[in-house]
Amino acid sequence: MAPTGGAQQNSVINERTAIVSDFSSSSSTPLEYRTYKWRWFMLIVVSILNLSNAMVWITFSPIADLTTVYFNINSFQVNILSLVYLIASIPFGLTASWILDTFGLRASLLTAAWLNGIGSLLRNFSTFDFVPGDSKFAVLLVGQILAACAQPFVMFAPTKLAALWFAENQRATANMLTSMANPLGILVTNVLIPAIVNGCNKQEIPIALWVVTGPALLVMLMTTFGVCSSVPPSPPSASADEASQPFVQGFKKMAKNKNYWILNFLFGAGLAIFTAFTSFLDQILCPRGYSNNFSGICGALMIAGGLFGAVISGIYVDKTKRFEEVVKVSYGLAIVFAVGFMEVCRMRDQEALIAASICMFGMFGFALYPISLEMAVEITYPVAEATSSGLLVVSGQVQGIVMILVSQVLAQPLPPTEMSYSRCVVGCGADAANGFTPQDWTDPIMFMLCYGTVAAVLGILFLRGDYKRLKAEQKIMAGKILQNSLTVPS
Repeated sequence: MAPTGGAQQNSVINERTAIVSDFSSSSSTPLEYRTYKWRWFMLIVVSILNLSNAMVWITFSPIADLTTVYFNINSFQVNILSLVYLIASIPFGLTASWILDTFGLRASLLTAAWLNGIGSLLRNFSTFDFVPGDSKFAVLLVGQILAACAQPFVMFAPTKLAALWFAENQRATANMLTSMANPLGILVTNVLIPAIVNGCNKQEIPIALWVVTGPALLVMLMTTFGVCSSVPPSPPSASADEASQPFVQGFKKMAKNKNYWILNFLFGAGLAIFTAFTSFLDQILCPRGYSNNFSGICGALMIAGGLFGAVISGIYVDKTKRFEEVVKVSYGLAIVFAVGFMEVCRMRDQEALIAASICMFGMFGFALYPISLEMAVEITYPVAEATSSGLLVVSGQVQGIVMILVSQVLAQPLPPTEMSYSRCVVGCGADAANGFTPQDWTDPIMFMLCYGTVAAVLGILFLRGDYKRLKAEQKIMAGKILQNSLTVPS
């Protein structure tokens, strides 16, 4: 296969030849392809960055009712703190793809680490006494927006890292480990934040913000001083040795790929449902008599189940390359358990069923996340990894915006007969100017699941796996083997 994008190919070659030769090689593959131990440090950096950015994003969702009290805001303003992450992905999504494919992985990681670190640090100033009360939310929102701008750079990095640093039999696993750091950050936040902020003590939310800031500052230092190159000295696979198509050319080619757009809609709908569940879980459960701590536990179980499912699916796909089958089965079962959650979350005193259904939803829902990103790269090759997988994430964010806004409109006032069962915190003395208004989330959840079911039917019926990258690698390797067999020693 002839390389495309000459300027980009020369840039990669020049960067590789400029890298010092003291990278310690950990393994070799036939025909000069090699992997390096330093790939694990790169994987750790991307993982911590993904984890940290998720912690910043979801900080206030497990304690939405208490956040309204502390900052003297309403529940919609709390949801805005999550929504800005989705909104930022629209203008910054294509920008992140272009920077990642044009200037390389290092430039993208540095941009993400500094935006995330500064944004997380700025949020802490909203709790300082010298900031006027009516400006606290504005300062908090600015910090949240900066971290939100980092998210596309963070979420587009896993497929690029896997393609450039890992061998073909490790790519899905590497993508899984770095991608799943994002939901792991949500898990940590859902457990940690309700444990820290469990009352109306004014010192609890500032402590929680500083705890979240710690990983952001750590990975900012690791990225600045530890990530010295976008690529290893030698490529780990045949496809890593080939140049991706330039951004505009790749986008035009991808736009004609019907199979990709089916996957795009399917993945986007799944990501939107997860985003909505994550953002609203406390608001869904507390009106039915469930505590903030239980909401946090449910969020953690959803992620824990998802991490288990993602590990299994990543290892399985690395061995079998059955991307299509895993995506279809996982999505279908995720919808089934989401329907189960919708039914039981409307009931009282059903902790075990709620926990089980949300855990199984997470297990199958997250199993398809890293596999879908890898499948997008496979079916669009030689389109650049950040372009194909990045637009999948942008699709999920755009659909997530629609789902969150529509859900807010569909949420109904909680009937007076149900108010006595609510465990939502609606005020703490004089600080409760607006308070938190418990709502009935039956209609929003039904909307989410109807939307997801339509996507599942389309994906299961029409999605097809045309693995162009695997075919190209097999062709390249066959050609090299043939060339070597014809070479006669002098």
